[in-house]
Amino acid sequence: MLEIFKVKTSQKVELVDITSLLNKVINDTGINEGIIIVYTPHTTAALTINEGADPDVKADILNEINKIIPFDDNYRHFEGNSAAHIKSSLFGVSETIIIENGRMLLGRWQKIYFCEFDGPRTREVFIKVIKG
Repeated sequence: MLEIFKVKTSQKVELVDITSLLNKVINDTGINEGIIIVYTPHTTAALTINEGADPDVKADILNEINKIIPFDDNYRHFEGNSAAHIKSSLFGVSETIIIENGRMLLGRWQKIYFCEFDGPRTREVFIKVIKG
């Protein structure tokens, strides 16, 4: 079964922790073993897995990605959001995580983040849990 969730962002660039949302979807399915596929159908957003214990990690990631790919750099795309498109391509729009004993096999500090690169907006995240 496909689940579709809305993620509301409040900043131009931000990382939103969606780990608990994914855990709820897994719990609701009752699946003990399999995979969860998380996908966002947006060309200026992405998904990533990284540390969730220290909020400074999120801040550092956003700070560095904005330095590497600045908002204004003589881009040719007329909408003015080329930096967001590039960031989305570098991060990627999907994650696949193994489910074992009803839980995602994430590292101790790992969280799953929705990455907003052209906000604020209301976005969609598609979630598919497959029994293994």
